[in-house]
Amino acid sequence: MDRQRLSVNGRPYRAAVPTVIEFLQFDIDPDVAARAEDARAAITRFDAELSALFDGEFAPLSAVLLRTESASSSQIENITVGAKALSLADVGLAKFGSNARLVQANVEAMNRALELIGPLTIDHILAIHEALMHGQDRAAPGHFRDQQVWIGGTDYSPHRADFVPPRHHRIEDSIRDLCAFSERTDLPLLAHAAIAHAQFETIHPFSDGNGRTGRALVHVMLRNGGATTRTTVPVSAGLLSDTTAYYDALTAYRDGDPNPIIDEFSRAAFAAVSNGQQLAGELKAFHDAWAVSLRARKDAVAWRVLPFLLRQPSVTSKLVQETMNVTQPAADNALRQLQEAGALSRPTTVHGEGQKRNVVWQATEVLDALDRFGERARRNPRSGTSSSSPAP
Repeated sequence: MDRQRLSVNGRPYRAAVPTVIEFLQFDIDPDVAARAEDARAAITRFDAELSALFDGEFAPLSAVLLRTESASSSQIENITVGAKALSLADVGLAKFGSNARLVQANVEAMNRALELIGPLTIDHILAIHEALMHGQDRAAPGHFRDQQVWIGGTDYSPHRADFVPPRHHRIEDSIRDLCAFSERTDLPLLAHAAIAHAQFETIHPFSDGNGRTGRALVHVMLRNGGATTRTTVPVSAGLLSDTTAYYDALTAYRDGDPNPIIDEFSRAAFAAVSNGQQLAGELKAFHDAWAVSLRARKDAVAWRVLPFLLRQPSVTSKLVQETMNVTQPAADNALRQLQEAGALSRPTTVHGEGQKRNVVWQATEVLDALDRFGERARRNPRSGTSSSSPAP
């Protein structure tokens, strides 16, 4: 280590001390509060619209939106994977590196978050983090950090960091205060969730995975507050379009102004609803066109596989057998019928783990629609260009 580095490391530094917010009165601009409430109403309408879109068979689209939220939240942290790679990884096919596995873990964390019942607790937060970081021992999955971390600056010292989170001995009390704050009912719901998220990111309780865990908590609060019932509005996809503004808003919150982060979540919610509506419309159109073209008895396996393709656009005969509890001939026949209906592409051979050869069919229209969703999410409405995420 050089002399300059030793000199810097020897100096004291200041870590943040989170404000206690359980009963804190926030100075929220009336216009900001009104936009947040309008955005919350848009989320609620979107949830209701999608619940009716597939005549009660909502599970496929719900799963798609949860995956798009998880993928977008991961991409904010520069963890990027295409729709095809993720769908193949979901069925254990091909080796696309670690990013697909990280996004899969984020999907599991989101599922864990949305399964939570009742008030937010420390155990809930730890369970989400454990699911997110499972297998990554360096991140101590499901455990608060026990050392100092910092954001920005250099790898070897917090002295020139953009932000130094609180010392680890403050974490548990601060998270307990955050959980108590999450039970308040005197704030507009989306503003409430945005402030809770910003406070969580300020506490920065984990050595890794704070951003993804913190964005999952937003959905817990939206669900607990009744804004959503069955779907996951891809708010992170809205944030993804301008990550610089998102991080600037977090900084403003730490400086005492909650309005920018509330405004960012309102903007993100409106963008997410618009983008999600476009995706849902495309998927509904694909589903209906396939249904018109499918030549199979109404009790045939192909009809059960049809909506499944929306949530899992890469399939194998084995997957259909296991998911639908049918024989191999029945699964193979269903896949052939769906290919003839235009739902599936011609089968290709892909290597799975251990280099085992697998025959895979893909709903390419769905994969293309998911990639278009991602491209729209990355497009910055302020500049008209795709955004790139700075290091969190």
